[in-house]
Amino acid sequence: MPESDYLAVGRRTAIRPITQADAEEFTTRVRESRDTHRPWLFPPDDARAYAAYAGRLIDDPTKAGFLVCERGGGSTPADPIAGFININNIVAGAFRCGALGYGAFAHALGRGLMSEGLELVLRYAFGPLGLHRLEANIQPGNEGSLALVRRAGFRLEGFSPDFLFIDGAWRDHERWAITAGMAGRKS
Repeated sequence: MPESDYLAVGRRTAIRPITQADAEEFTTRVRESRDTHRPWLFPPDDARAYAAYAGRLIDDPTKAGFLVCERGGGSTPADPIAGFININNIVAGAFRCGALGYGAFAHALGRGLMSEGLELVLRYAFGPLGLHRLEANIQPGNEGSLALVRRAGFRLEGFSPDFLFIDGAWRDHERWAITAGMAGRKS
């Protein structure tokens, strides 16, 4: 994929908006990654569910959906999708905040691709999107997700019991956040 099609480009990854045309690869990767995602995450794994999911991210101005692509990581002309990062509940005005949701695909685990992809999303969110703050709500046992936000420089801000309804039950979550100023000085 030409670099001009990406919103931000890193050394090994690039981010681009999610599209309806990504359905086949995305849902295939989700099915391959079921054991990786469960019990934390339930992304769409068939064409119909994907169409609704992508449609919300594309059509709703309070959402932004990004695909993290591994540059030159496959044998096809297109860069393979390593994962996804969504910004939900975007609020403008004095708040300028959004809530992150994300997932890595199994083939990309442990390779640092999502860390680089998250850095690109942060740069884009705090730049062209004009946001000041991003939040991530993470179930306490989800060590991979917690490690990702720690590496990116997020700070733990609190604990929310019964915060989100996932897999048939209300789940506790830790609240993590980063601001534009923090992202510029992370260690």
